[in-house]
Amino acid sequence: MPHEALRDGTDDLLQALMDAPAPKPQLREIGKVAEIGDGIAIVTGLARALVDELLDFGGGLYGIVFDLEQDRLGVVLLGPSGSVVPGSDVQRTDKVISVPVGDGLLGRVVDAMGRPRDGNGPIATERESPIEVAAPSILDRRPVTRPLATGLKAIDAAVPVGMGQRELIIGDRQTGKTSIAVDAILNQKDTGVACIYCAIGQRGDAVAKVIGALRDGGVMDNTIVLSAGDEETPGQSYVAPYAAMSMAEALAADGRDVLIVFDDLTHHAHSYRELSLLLRRPPGREAFPGDIFFVHARLLERAGQFGPGVGGGSITALPVVETQAENLSAYIPTNLISITDGQIYLSPRLVRKNQFPAVDLGVSVSRVGGKAQAPALRDVAGNLRVTLSQFEELEEFARFGTRLDEATRGRLARGAAVRAALRQSERDPMPADEQLAVLIAAMEGLFDDMAEPAMAAASNALRRAVRSGDGETRDLIASGQRLDEAGRAQIVDMARAAIAEDTNGRDT
Repeated sequence: MPHEALRDGTDDLLQALMDAPAPKPQLREIGKVAEIGDGIAIVTGLARALVDELLDFGGGLYGIVFDLEQDRLGVVLLGPSGSVVPGSDVQRTDKVISVPVGDGLLGRVVDAMGRPRDGNGPIATERESPIEVAAPSILDRRPVTRPLATGLKAIDAAVPVGMGQRELIIGDRQTGKTSIAVDAILNQKDTGVACIYCAIGQRGDAVAKVIGALRDGGVMDNTIVLSAGDEETPGQSYVAPYAAMSMAEALAADGRDVLIVFDDLTHHAHSYRELSLLLRRPPGREAFPGDIFFVHARLLERAGQFGPGVGGGSITALPVVETQAENLSAYIPTNLISITDGQIYLSPRLVRKNQFPAVDLGVSVSRVGGKAQAPALRDVAGNLRVTLSQFEELEEFARFGTRLDEATRGRLARGAAVRAALRQSERDPMPADEQLAVLIAAMEGLFDDMAEPAMAAASNALRRAVRSGDGETRDLIASGQRLDEAGRAQIVDMARAAIAEDTNGRDT
């Protein structure tokens, strides 16, 4: 009897399987690795693959379809290729490369694929976004009308940045480019601006130093750090800025203001050149392929101030590029200068004079941010540029030992004091009202003929006086009003009193 029951059950199961609809066939395309190189692979047998599609090489290694040819694919690998050999299987994933986006990324350190690198567990986000999307249209954009304060006198007064602007930071090695970008992020504390620091081709210790500065400054909880270090494959360095921009776009679509730093696009261009030459793309000027301009243009065009139809947020981009021997006419620097809305040029000549930040106001320009600058700061900025340009001409002339009259010596002293007033320590962002007070004091000659230590002490005393005041200057700047003669005279009187009190205190 039990055997009969078992047989009947088996018959019923087989009959049910026979009556069930046949499963739909699954089509899987599997290709083969024909060649493997340093960060690239040549794949055959995937005739239906699409550009930017993600391919699975197995073992957690993925690649992006970069080149489409008649009988082969050029693929950029997104990881070490030690486990891949000619003849290995490659499968399509039927999706383009995407990264996780959303508020869950804030406070985290991730790689170019959005995977966590800080040891704090998985990222709490369920949304993904492709790294390559079309830039918002003209109708979806709005004018740049709000300032984005960096906390640096030399920038906020003379080369202002507005929310939604693309401002290039350019200069030779070791001139303080990363320092300016990090200080700009630190100054966004308590402003509600979300920040993204994208490190491309940087050393691991340099990125760790930046992360430490962000944590010490209390802004890490509102910042995403995306790192594709120099130890990573060139493919990861190539996709890193696009992944960071997608993360910024998701925040801007939620109505947030975002500051994104690309440090730096010189390494990004080098990675793209390396991949292109390995894939046998024809080299052009300085061995870069002809589409290198488009590579950076389609990235930076995604920044801007957006209208309510696309969230109403903004993305302010601070790309960094490195020059060699102050050569601003090199291929990549000229490309980026033409793409962006201005540049902050850091001069090695000023570095040698111990002028930090080493912003050369004669070459630096902001084509948009001046419209968003507070009128009180704008009034000071014009005289500031004129005073510094005249001082630099006289300084060159005075080097020859020519006898100078009293008026010329006075202009030299004033120019030296104004240039010294623009000096600022790292990690010491300054509010707009303190900047205004210090610059007006320098322009009025209150720092003339002061030694550098005495001037630094007097400047700090003036800043303390502004902080302990009634906040009238701060309210005037925030309201967008101009500084009249009475207000200027009030600041000068406050500066005289603060400097005199500091001098008397040091003398006693």
